[in-house]
Amino acid sequence: MERDRTSIHGRLPAAEPVTDRRILLARLARTYERALSRFFERRVAVQADVPDLVQDVYVRLSRMVDPAAIEKPEHFLFVTAANVLKDRARRDAVRGAGLHDEIDETLAGSEISPDRVLESREAADRLQAVLLELPERTRDVFVLRVLEGLKMADVARAVGVSTRAAEKHQAKALTRVTEALEDWRHR
Repeated sequence: MERDRTSIHGRLPAAEPVTDRRILLARLARTYERALSRFFERRVAVQADVPDLVQDVYVRLSRMVDPAAIEKPEHFLFVTAANVLKDRARRDAVRGAGLHDEIDETLAGSEISPDRVLESREAADRLQAVLLELPERTRDVFVLRVLEGLKMADVARAVGVSTRAAEKHQAKALTRVTEALEDWRHR
C-alpha cells in the first residue's frame, strides 16, 4: 500500500509513486525551495545566507535512510529548517560571530602613552597564550562568559554542558588566567 506523499498543503504533487530516492529528493527540493527560502529570509539578517541554509535542510534530508517514509514532508522540512537555524545560532555563539565591530580608520590619535600601549599589548599577548593553553571547552566557556558577556546558562547551552559544569570550567579558567597575569605583573 502506497503512502500519501505530502506537499505544501500536505501532499506531494500527484504523480506516479516515487521509488527512486534521487527523484523524490529532487521533487521535494522543487516543491519546497521557495517556501524554505521565504522561511529563512524572514529569520536571518544576512540574506546572502539563505541559499546555504536551504541547502543545509536538503543535506539533512539527503542523509535520511528512507526519505519516502516521511508522512508529512512540509512539517518535517520546516522543523528541520528551524533546527538548522538553532544549530547555526549555537555555532555563531561559540565563535562569537556578529559580535565584532569594524575598526573605524578615521579615529583620532590617542592620548595614551606608548609605554601603556606596549604594556597592554603584552598583557593581551599573555592572556591569549594562557587561553591557548587551556582545554578547548574551558577556553570557550571563559571567552563566552568573560569576554563576550553571555549569561552562564547561555554559555552552558552554547558549549553543550550543564550550567554547573560550565561554572567549573569558568572557575578553572579564571584561576589559571589570574595566576598567569599575576606572574606576568611581578616579572
